[in-house]
Amino acid sequence: MVDLGRVHVESFLEMMSAERGAAANTLQSYERDLDDIRSFLNGRSIRLTEAASADLSAYLASLASQGFKPSSQARRLAAMRQFYKFLYAEGIRTDDPTGVLDAPKKGRPLPKTMGVEEVGRLLFQAQTEAEDPAPGQLQRLRMLALLELLYATGMRVSELVSLPARVLDQEGRFLMIRGKGNKERLVPLSQSAIRALKSYGRLLTTENAVAKEPQESPWLFPAASKEGYLPRQVFARDLKNLAIRAGLTPSLISPHVMRHAFASHLLANGADLRVVQELLGHSDISTTQIYTHVLEERLQQLVQTHHPLAKQAKKHE
Repeated sequence: MVDLGRVHVESFLEMMSAERGAAANTLQSYERDLDDIRSFLNGRSIRLTEAASADLSAYLASLASQGFKPSSQARRLAAMRQFYKFLYAEGIRTDDPTGVLDAPKKGRPLPKTMGVEEVGRLLFQAQTEAEDPAPGQLQRLRMLALLELLYATGMRVSELVSLPARVLDQEGRFLMIRGKGNKERLVPLSQSAIRALKSYGRLLTTENAVAKEPQESPWLFPAASKEGYLPRQVFARDLKNLAIRAGLTPSLISPHVMRHAFASHLLANGADLRVVQELLGHSDISTTQIYTHVLEERLQQLVQTHHPLAKQAKKHE
């Protein structure tokens, strides 16, 4: 019989692209992983579409024996789960062999983050510099707007630098962000972010008028780059320079670290994990669960502060 495994993999990839808007890099990763799994199973004379749980478990065990990191094993398992769920949904299989497979245990490193005081120092430095009317004020106002938007929304840096110019025309305290897979999400803006955005927008419009730009840029943060907007690497470099001027350690600060700070500070102040998931644009709650250490610390504080036995213990101290 002909092995239709490759055909079904291609059908799966088409579905992920058309129905779920998976990015090209994601599709390539799935394809590589599934081809590797298929090759392993072929070596055992097992068709990809007919593999049992024990066969897939043996594949994962082979990865571990080859020295693959738990994170790499977990990625292969995720690819398998998506693929076999697809086969089940399409009626190609009557079961899902990945349902009983355990994810490899991994010590996931906690994300780098910044304290509230550090973020405050960074924003204060940006605000002070933005108020200076000396030449180059537009760039300083741009940095302030970038930082305020990043800390107010937790956007990915790629989402931030590619915001459209029409953002300046909107009213209200919410911003629509187009994220991975062209999925849109609505995020609230802080008052300070709105002020910074308007100040930047006014000077941008004024300078464009003075320069008599032949055509307005469609981007909020225009630049002479291939894409037409501020490269994320330039923003990251400027952010580290700002951190130095604010007396902070530049190696510990990046746009991604500020995204983590946004999430951690929300959770530490009582936000729900599901809400933070929506704001960050995570499609899976497991991605957001890297922040559970923040929730655990808050729960311990709540118990120590409000539990009757804890209160009695304090009285006897």
